[in-house]
Amino acid sequence: MKGIILAGGAGTRLYPVTKAQSKQLLPVYDKPMIYYPLAVLMLANIREICVISTPRDLPRFHELLGDGQQWGLTFEYKEQPKPEGIAQAFLIAEDFIGQDPVCLILGDNLFYGVEFGDVLIRAQKTVEETNQAVTFGYTVSNPQDFGVAEIDEAGQVISLEEKPTNPKSDCAVTGLYMYPSDVAAQARAVQPSARGELEITALNERYLQSNRLRLTTLGRGFAWLDTGSHESLLDAGHFIATIERRQGLKIGCVEEIAWHKGWLSRGMMVEVIKSLGSSSYGLYLKRIWEKDLSEV
Repeated sequence: MKGIILAGGAGTRLYPVTKAQSKQLLPVYDKPMIYYPLAVLMLANIREICVISTPRDLPRFHELLGDGQQWGLTFEYKEQPKPEGIAQAFLIAEDFIGQDPVCLILGDNLFYGVEFGDVLIRAQKTVEETNQAVTFGYTVSNPQDFGVAEIDEAGQVISLEEKPTNPKSDCAVTGLYMYPSDVAAQARAVQPSARGELEITALNERYLQSNRLRLTTLGRGFAWLDTGSHESLLDAGHFIATIERRQGLKIGCVEEIAWHKGWLSRGMMVEVIKSLGSSSYGLYLKRIWEKDLSEV
């Protein structure tokens, strides 16, 4: 399975802090926002990743992430000249996807949970073995602000609604999606909405209508945060800071994930640590690395 991080848009709700830079490059506590969705893809063992952003911001993502080799990954970069809906990402990245299933994550979505990697890998297996799409649901107190999935007693999706006035459930569809290899063809068949966008809900409805949509609910013990407003960005930073200070472990540390996945040699890890200098982030990685070596 390949991965896509959609990091486009103008971030107008966060003006003026996003007038000169992408929202997904803003810090969430101790690391750039885009590290968190990147970490999700890595937890799912996805190593081929396409970053989609605006012509203005794409060079900055390339400067931050490089070609991915330093983490045992490979990155491609593609422009989204004009934001025309989340499903547009599959048309932009069609050549990248090729004949492979793909996981799309929005660049401003943060996930946290015990054994989340196992949940992701099970969902990936479902897509690859059944040729179905998998979405991820999360209970919220304000479902009218999200795409909402109506679910029956057996946990099957009955209907999907985009920001409904009277939601049929409190299960929001998060910004994380897994699709089989026909997703670009399905996206091409989606008609633009009234606001002129290829809506991700409309794409998911196509899979639902052909009985090819599954939903994995992220229940108690999981956190899903987006950072679309000043308040939610601040809340996300406080959440990450609280967990990291209490546990002494970092969330979304892509170097640590790559090391524990076995994608980095000792020599590569040494170079990564050196490149981070005496920062608290670098010192954390050094401590983790030395602890792991002492237990070998």
